[in-house]
Amino acid sequence: MSAAIDRTAAFIVTAETIKILYRRRNTFTSWFLKPVDPTHRQQLLAKHVSGLPWWLSITMATLSVRTLITLPLAAYQLIIISKVEMLQAEISELAKRLRYEVSVRARERGWTEKQSRFQFQKNLRRVVAQLYIRDNCHPFKASLLVWVQLPLWISFSLALRNLSLDQSALQGELAAGGALWFPDLTVPDATWILPVCLGLSNLLIVEVFSLQRAGASVFQRLFVNFIRAFSVLMIPIAATVPSSMALYWFTSSLVGFGQNLLLRSPVSHKLLRLPTQPPASPYRGLLSAFRSKYCK
Repeated sequence: MSAAIDRTAAFIVTAETIKILYRRRNTFTSWFLKPVDPTHRQQLLAKHVSGLPWWLSITMATLSVRTLITLPLAAYQLIIISKVEMLQAEISELAKRLRYEVSVRARERGWTEKQSRFQFQKNLRRVVAQLYIRDNCHPFKASLLVWVQLPLWISFSLALRNLSLDQSALQGELAAGGALWFPDLTVPDATWILPVCLGLSNLLIVEVFSLQRAGASVFQRLFVNFIRAFSVLMIPIAATVPSSMALYWFTSSLVGFGQNLLLRSPVSHKLLRLPTQPPASPYRGLLSAFRSKYCK
C-alpha cells in the first residue's frame, strides 16, 4: 500500500510547483517551454519526490524512460525485423517463379523489355505486400521506435535546457546538483569529458549496428557513414549546451547501447520467440568481428 501511495504522489502537481515552474520566464525561454511543459513538470516532481541530487535524478529518469518505453519498442522492432528476414528466402523463391511467368506472358503478348520489367516489379510488390500482411510484419512498423524515441529525446532535452536557463530557485539547485568534474549542471562541461564520452558511445553503437549487417547495400553504407559523421558532430554541440543536457544525452546513449547488447542475447531471443536462429556466442562473435575490422 505504501508503494502505491508513493507512486501516486510522484504524479501529483502541487500549486507551489506550478508557480515555481512559470515564475520569471522571459520571452525566449517561454517560447521553448510551452511544448515541453509536461516533461518539465515530471522532472521537477521526480526530483521533488525522490530527494536525489539532480545528476542522479537525471540519470535515473533516463534509465526509467528507456526501460519502460523504448526497451519494449526496441524488442518489438527486433521481432518485426526477424520476421522480415525470415521472409527473404520465400520472397526470393517467389521472385524466380514470377520472373519465369512474366517471361512466358511477355512472349505471348509481345511485351518489350521495359514492359516486362514493369510487370515483374508491379506484381512482385503486390506479392511482397501480401506476405507482409500474412505475417503482420510490415517494415514500417520497425520504425515505430524512432517515432516515439525522437520526440521524447527532444522534449527531455528542451526541458533540461529550460530548467538550466530559467532564472529561479531551481536554477540554483541545478547549479549545485552536479558531481565530479561537472559540479554545475547549468553551464557547459569545460573539460569536454561528457561530450567526448557521448561521441564515443554513439560511435560504438553505430559500429555495433554495422557489424550486425553483413553485406550492406550502398544506401545502408551511406546511412551508417552519415550517422558516424553526426556522432562526431554531436561532440562540439554537447560542449556548448548545459551539462544537464550533455549528461542526459550520454546516459541515454549508454543505456541504449546496453539494451542493444541485451536484445542480442539468446535469452532475449527465447523470450521474444524470434523466428531467426540466435548465434551461439553473440558477444564473442561481435568482439571477433570488431577485432578483425579494426585491429588488423
